[in-house]
Amino acid sequence: MDSAEYERRIAARFATFDQDGNGYISREDFSTAAAALCSEFGATARSEQGQALYIGAEAFWQGMAGIADRDGDQRITRDEFVGGAVKRLRDNPARFAEIARPFLHAVIGVAGGAADGTVSPEEAGRALRALGVPDDIASGAAAALDADGDGRVTEDEIVSAFAQYFTVPE
Repeated sequence: MDSAEYERRIAARFATFDQDGNGYISREDFSTAAAALCSEFGATARSEQGQALYIGAEAFWQGMAGIADRDGDQRITRDEFVGGAVKRLRDNPARFAEIARPFLHAVIGVAGGAADGTVSPEEAGRALRALGVPDDIASGAAAALDADGDGRVTEDEIVSAFAQYFTVPE
C-alpha cells in the first residue's frame, strides 16, 4: 500500500475522535465521549467510575495533543492527525496504546467490568455504540475482541485492538 492510500484510510478514522463533527479533535471531543459512556452505562460524572472516565479522557487528550497538535492551538486537524499522531505512532503502536490505556481502563470500569478487569463482548459493543460506532461494526468488533471465546475481553486485548485500529490501516 502506498503512502497516499495509507493516509486516506487512517484519515477516515479521524471521525471516530471528532465526536461533534466540527472538523477537528479537541478536549471537548474527549469530554463528549466520556459523557456518552456515562450516559450509556448509567454512571454520573461525580461517581467514582465517572471521575475515572473523565480523568482518563483528559489524559488521552493530553497525550494526543502532545503528539499531534503541531501548532499548539489545542485542536487537532485531520492533517495533524494523519501527519502527526498516526505517522509517529505507526512505528510504535505500543506508545499509542499507553496513551489510550487510562481512558480504556476507565471505560471498562464504567461498563461494569469484573473484578479481574474484563468486560463481556456485549459491554464492549455497548461502549463502541455509545462512541458512535455503527451497530453492525460495533457488534462484530466486540465479538472479535473475544478471540479465545471465553466470554470476557481483557484490558490488554482492548488496548491492543484499539492501537492496531488507529495505527494499521488494513
